Amino acid sequence: MMGRRWFLMFPGLSVAGCAQSGRVRQAAVAGSFYPADPKELAAMVDGFLAKASPPPAGEVIAIVAPHAGYIYSGAVAGCSYAAVKGKKFERVVVISPSHIDSFGFASVYDGSAYATPLGEVPVDTDFAGRLTKAGANIKLSSRGHVAAFGRSEHALEVQLPFLQRALGKFRVVPIIMGAQHYDLCRELGLALAKSISGSSTLLVASSDLSHFHTYDQASSMDRKTLKAIEDWDYLTLSRNFEHHVWEACGGGPIIAAMMAAERLGADTARVLKYANSGDVTRDHSSVVGYGSVVMLKTGKKEAAAEIPFALTPEEKRALLRIAKNAVEMAVRDKKRFESSDGGHEALARELGAFVTLKKRGELRGCIGHITPIKPLHETVRDVAILAALEDTRFTPVKPEELPELEYEISVLSPMRRVLDPNEIQVGRDGLVIKRGRSEGLLLPQVPVEQHWDRFTFLAFTCRKAGLDANAWKDSRTDIFRFTALVFNDHDTPGRPS
Repeated sequence: MMGRRWFLMFPGLSVAGCAQSGRVRQAAVAGSFYPADPKELAAMVDGFLAKASPPPAGEVIAIVAPHAGYIYSGAVAGCSYAAVKGKKFERVVVISPSHIDSFGFASVYDGSAYATPLGEVPVDTDFAGRLTKAGANIKLSSRGHVAAFGRSEHALEVQLPFLQRALGKFRVVPIIMGAQHYDLCRELGLALAKSISGSSTLLVASSDLSHFHTYDQASSMDRKTLKAIEDWDYLTLSRNFEHHVWEACGGGPIIAAMMAAERLGADTARVLKYANSGDVTRDHSSVVGYGSVVMLKTGKKEAAAEIPFALTPEEKRALLRIAKNAVEMAVRDKKRFESSDGGHEALARELGAFVTLKKRGELRGCIGHITPIKPLHETVRDVAILAALEDTRFTPVKPEELPELEYEISVLSPMRRVLDPNEIQVGRDGLVIKRGRSEGLLLPQVPVEQHWDRFTFLAFTCRKAGLDANAWKDSRTDIFRFTALVFNDHDTPGRPS
């Protein structure tokens, strides 16, 4: 990666090193990402803080801030730090991705301080030691913190001058994630929540968003990422980052911070500002996205995940026609049906959906996409074909069965982790049970059809995941709930043809 693209992410890193002075991690990107002169740096940061809008009400538990060169992302980062300006925190945990080195754990800096032109920030070594005992893949280490391959990590360092100007004195817990998969995010998030509980600690997730798309493409992708954060749907975030549908180089730090903040009482996430490098350079051909987010404890009771939108009868019929045509063309002609939104804006939205096939009232196939990865009309088309041909519980649908098939579509809301199983409502909520690689989903209509109570519903969702019926009680298990907009070709006027 060369030229301006490299500079947007890593200006100066090709020549910068990370010199060690005792156990103090010296500033590596001063003079490139941000000014090396202390007065100039302080003035620049103070200017960003002063221009930020007042933050929303609530106790700040965590923030997300970008980490590009200040001339590109400083105004966005300033909005995050303005939300905590003047507040007193015993410590700040900064979680960063690793752009340079690759390793399979969360590396908590094993030195005594991080330095910037504004002075040294002491590491809270006692807390760091406790944290590493709370997770097997959380280790005291210099990996990610010191130079590797002739370059030094910038994503953690660039947060510190903002913290120094916004907070004054504090201790830092510098964490660099060498991997960003769901299980490591979960291990770190839970360890942080356990270690932080009862103390005055701020969480900071360091992340830019999409990289090197056109201005419009970046804006569209980044808005979806930020919407999922506001929906507190880190399951969708994790999946879309893993499959590169959405982009955030610090996706793991964001998810770990969300998991920790949730368990520390945060109930609301608010996007404070979005921009990208094109807003500064005026070059819209290839940009990097930046988002400012604050996670708050407001004391509001958690709301049920909402169905994302309503569909008109005409739009429902259009989706049912897509499902029917897709199945018939795949089964009868062995061809792929080319769907379209038909001019319906709602059908162009990216949403998760399931298609259920029944024959004479009995299940004949059911497959879906939990997370939104394609426009709704394409998702319905694809999962309808999968339900007919790839549901391993059944033999593939045969041409002679087509006239007898009945179609039902479920459009899913965002996923939200269940904080209290007693709040699950049969008839409203669908469930996802996840533990490691094991995962199972049951739609909201299933427990109603089967006349299950809440705990039977949980047990059968565990079994769907290949787990013991009581696995939902296990601390290693995550339970997510969602709602769904469910319709079929019986209750939607005008059967599809």
